[in-house]
Amino acid sequence: MTAQIIDGKAIAASVREKVAGHVARLVNEHGVTPGLAVVLVGENPASQVYVRNKGKQTKEAGMLSVEHRLPDTTSEGDLLALIDELNNDPTIHGILVQLPLPEHMNSDLVINAIDPSKDVDGFHISNVGLLGTGQKSMVPCTPLGCLMMLRDHHGSLSGLNAVVVGRSNIVGKPMAQLLLGDSCTVTIAHSRTMDLAGVCRGADILVAAVGRPQMIPGDWIKPGATVIDVGINRIPKEDGKTRLVGDVDFDSAVEVAGAITPVPGGVGPMTIACLLANTVTACCRAKGLPEPEGLTV
Repeated sequence: MTAQIIDGKAIAASVREKVAGHVARLVNEHGVTPGLAVVLVGENPASQVYVRNKGKQTKEAGMLSVEHRLPDTTSEGDLLALIDELNNDPTIHGILVQLPLPEHMNSDLVINAIDPSKDVDGFHISNVGLLGTGQKSMVPCTPLGCLMMLRDHHGSLSGLNAVVVGRSNIVGKPMAQLLLGDSCTVTIAHSRTMDLAGVCRGADILVAAVGRPQMIPGDWIKPGATVIDVGINRIPKEDGKTRLVGDVDFDSAVEVAGAITPVPGGVGPMTIACLLANTVTACCRAKGLPEPEGLTV
């Protein structure tokens, strides 16, 4: 048995197409252009690439893209002042502060300074609480992308046993909330879970988001299960270069699972696509317009 590959690039392209279509309708019918502001503090190379890709895809979707690149010597007060300015800018519907921030800044304080209605990362404590209680919120992009891929593959998720390996605020916890919202029976596991292998083997849906390269081997996976691999880890190759791998050992898992996301090309492309979707959703909510179908929960 060889697993079906869940093509994150193709699903993300479909999401971006839907976003672009909705943006065009907003512009043509309502004279509104969704605006996304991204704030980058410092010179983190990975963050710079990510921000550049976000800006490119935002513009391609027909949206307003604004970037603020600040030196790592920027004070926390100056960053908070910029966020306040963006909160009050009617042309900006989504605000994203790229993490990680420099060590002299309090990330929680900065994230919670963003207007919750413009918090397209879904990290504000108000959005966390709304999601946890099943109310309308801004949903973190990576878990939202994972849910979209699962719905695309399964249709209904009702009644399935889901195991999320990882308990981060960015992926693990909100992923569990989203799966509960789709009527899965959900277990959150982590590195200290007793008999982690046994817990994983009980999953119809296994979401790996623990940040350890190839931690989950194929013999931890229930035959026919759907595996969503959120991990992005760089490991050395024999030639001295590096390659990207997930938290799942793909080569052994693909022989057991029913469906699996590759790394790269799985979850990664969905994250930016869902950021664009969240920005459109935030714009529609701000203007009291119908939200785009299929782009939110």
